[in-house]
Amino acid sequence: MKAFVFPGQGAQFPGMGKDLYENNPKAKELFEQANDILGFRITDVMFDGTAEELKQTQVTQPAIFLHSVILAKTTPDFKPDMVAGHSLGEFSALVANGVLAFEDGLKLVYQRAMAMQEACEINPSAMAAILGLDDEKVEEICASIEGEIVVPANYNCPGQLVISGTNKGIEIACEKMKEAGAKRALPLPVGGAFHSPLMEPAREKLQKAIENTSFNQGTCPIYQNVSTTAVTDVNEIKANLIAQLTAPVKWTQSVRNMVKDGASEFVECGPGKVLQGLVKKIHPEAIVSGV
Repeated sequence: MKAFVFPGQGAQFPGMGKDLYENNPKAKELFEQANDILGFRITDVMFDGTAEELKQTQVTQPAIFLHSVILAKTTPDFKPDMVAGHSLGEFSALVANGVLAFEDGLKLVYQRAMAMQEACEINPSAMAAILGLDDEKVEEICASIEGEIVVPANYNCPGQLVISGTNKGIEIACEKMKEAGAKRALPLPVGGAFHSPLMEPAREKLQKAIENTSFNQGTCPIYQNVSTTAVTDVNEIKANLIAQLTAPVKWTQSVRNMVKDGASEFVECGPGKVLQGLVKKIHPEAIVSGV
């Protein structure tokens, strides 16, 4: 069985999507439609902007979403048996399997990006990648830090877990992780503590937007970051999407469940190759490729 997977924030690069725009009339039409929906020419930033300009959350998220979704919509043999997305990639996956319309997906992603940006400004906070420690040990250290918020945010693959929390909390946690034997405890260049309780203001805004958007029955199941299992029920999909902002991205667990349910081939649809690498570390026998 074939699973299509969609990347999240961090996969962006200058010039992303330009080839697609120039060589595929359908892609060009969708990119121009996106410019109209957003009210600014995001294609200018994607094709000719600097890495710094692309890094702003309100640009990054819609840019990665567009690149991923337009690739899916212009791939002739796009017939997934199941889909999944890493954080933001979950919205791309839901457009790809027909649960969300292109326009609705883009609007939600833009609202999500703006809400997350605002939440970062309300609560200055941080994230860090912890390499070379068991998940259980990372969880235990996070729970031991008193007076600060520090939580596991992304279960990327065995031995690679990202934590999220207050600036002070992340600083203390990184020291403790190194003392416990982590190979690296690396602060990440992100705007704030995504997938933590500090994103609560963004979750409330996104909840309203999601509740006012129409969701359809998908063509195949989605394995969501929060539940990690196959989901087809529209109400469950909505609830998981809302919970995702303050809950961890359980990518390792999702990929394992997809394999258990028959996935042998994983195709990454979007910029970069990050997910192909993670899938291989989670399940070395998987066949991985990119669109």
